Amino acid sequence: MATKGTPPVSEVTGYEARNEEHRALYQSYIGYCNAHNFKAMESFYTSPININDEPWAPSKVTAQFKPLIAAFPDWHWEIRNLTIEGDYLALHLRVTGTHRGTFRGIEPTGCRMTTSQFTLYHVVDGKFADVWDLVDTDSVIKQIEQGKAVL
Repeated sequence: MATKGTPPVSEVTGYEARNEEHRALYQSYIGYCNAHNFKAMESFYTSPININDEPWAPSKVTAQFKPLIAAFPDWHWEIRNLTIEGDYLALHLRVTGTHRGTFRGIEPTGCRMTTSQFTLYHVVDGKFADVWDLVDTDSVIKQIEQGKAVL
């Protein structure tokens, strides 16, 4: 029997099971992201998916990654923190890559960069329905511009 303020064991088990499902969903997704498998990535999104409160087609989401991967072919996301609350996943990611293609008008420098990304996902029926994303792009530009100065 649960005490006041403590959910029954079956309810806790249900929360834990859902959290593990969400964790597994994200682990699978990040694997496809790091493999740069855009088609597989699209299968994780509702249609439309809301990106920063704007509805997008799944293909538009993955299209934004193509120039990024062209500029940083080894672009990689590493999970630093994953917190799950209900159907929301909050992530702090470490992002790395080597500048091998033009990025925002800056020619390749060969510079290795590291930055942070913070993303909040809302899961509906096993797919990402809403995403709020913040990447420290200024840090990326600063690092590759410093690499350019060294060349």
